[in-house]
Amino acid sequence: MHKPPEGVLVWLRRDLRCEDHAALSHALRSARRVWCVFVFDTGILAALPRTDRRVGFIHGSVTALDRDLRTIGSGLFVRHGEAVAQVTALAQELGVDAVFTNHDYEPAAVQRDTRARDALARLGITWCSWKDQVVFEADEILTGTGTPYSVFTPYKNAWLKRVQAADLAAHAVRPHAGRLAPLPTPLDTGVPTLQELGFAPADMSQYLMPGSRGARALLQEFLARIDAYAEARDYPAVKGPSYLGVHLRFGTVSIRELARLARDRALAASRGAEVWLSELIWRDFYHQILHHHPHVVNRPFRAEYDTLAWDTGPEAQRLFAAWCEGRTGYPLVDAAMAQLNQSGYMHNRLRMLTASFLTKDLGLDWRWGERYFAEKLNDYDLAANNGGWQWAASTGCDAQPYFRIFNPVTQSRKFDPQGKFIRRYLPALAGLDDTRVHTPWLAGPTELQDSGLVLGHDYPRPLVDHDEARQRTLARFAAVRSG
Repeated sequence: MHKPPEGVLVWLRRDLRCEDHAALSHALRSARRVWCVFVFDTGILAALPRTDRRVGFIHGSVTALDRDLRTIGSGLFVRHGEAVAQVTALAQELGVDAVFTNHDYEPAAVQRDTRARDALARLGITWCSWKDQVVFEADEILTGTGTPYSVFTPYKNAWLKRVQAADLAAHAVRPHAGRLAPLPTPLDTGVPTLQELGFAPADMSQYLMPGSRGARALLQEFLARIDAYAEARDYPAVKGPSYLGVHLRFGTVSIRELARLARDRALAASRGAEVWLSELIWRDFYHQILHHHPHVVNRPFRAEYDTLAWDTGPEAQRLFAAWCEGRTGYPLVDAAMAQLNQSGYMHNRLRMLTASFLTKDLGLDWRWGERYFAEKLNDYDLAANNGGWQWAASTGCDAQPYFRIFNPVTQSRKFDPQGKFIRRYLPALAGLDDTRVHTPWLAGPTELQDSGLVLGHDYPRPLVDHDEARQRTLARFAAVRSG
């Protein structure tokens, strides 16, 4: 822009907070009057089930953000409809010179933003977009030859070498909050109810508090135990993870703040913080993979695996349904799926295990599992979900080698040794001892009778024999590699 804008409309999407916010900070520092808008986009909502925890979380976070903005003299315009049309109409009604927003990297979002920029340009309204949801994006971290990284460890090393305090500094909002303008009464329609949006209430309170306050509470609780993260994160019955994934996904917390806290603690010799920072860097890594290789949305990162012969047909569909419903006969796999189906959350170790089981034990296409996770996960993020699934299926960048196949029993004994997690989600197995809870099909008649368990009725027998499934997977990959 050649001159500072008089009025700016900030379009919020994956950034539902009013602290450390790139687009909002830039708007407040450059314009005299600033408003904020969020759109419940019918183009996205139409594809979702009518009871969706994420819509409930977003609705709660939008309501909280509106409340926060009203405490400082403004408020949040909330609209329901086609996003580009809604933002364009509001920008016209307010008479703003510019619409500011933060980059959104998913292919469909890029197309939407191109339409928005073009529609606004026809009205003489400037479009400005800023980096906010990652620390480094697109071409900011490249190899010495100027190409994108496809292996994580060199990328992480380059990330750590590149990062400076300025990269993690907050984009201040409060010092300039006086430029937030009151909402004109005729345009202030408030926050629609979930019912008005066409959704049934999905009570998230027992799992997750929405909004910045929810993120702040989780972060403070996690910082008290972050030093133990490196060890505790692998055990699903232990409070090890940060549980901040959904807050990162919808921007109720800033990635810069989290990376800054992790880096500072890591530099002070906290191994837990060092490992957590590495997990945050994985997030940047998968976003740049999606940017440079958008074909991964529908196809393997590694083209040679386009011809992998995944199982199909009615039997494959039966196995997939059993996996989705937690009826595989492998307790830790089934407990993980129960956790996902009940809460919308799955422990990261178990995401790897269940994905490996679907692709390597059942021989089913990773895209089936990816789509199921996309429907169920509260923290679903295209880049990370796709990257994780392709890692487990051995079709992606820096993937798990195809010949390393998670053994569901070994994983169960190692990471849930006392069966606490299994018993929490599979109460039918609660009466088995700590040995048999991992392998109920090996229990003898007396053990089964004493535990009150009827195999095949209270809990299924294994769908497949792991050792036999492993050999089929090795043959499946060998056929491609020798072709």
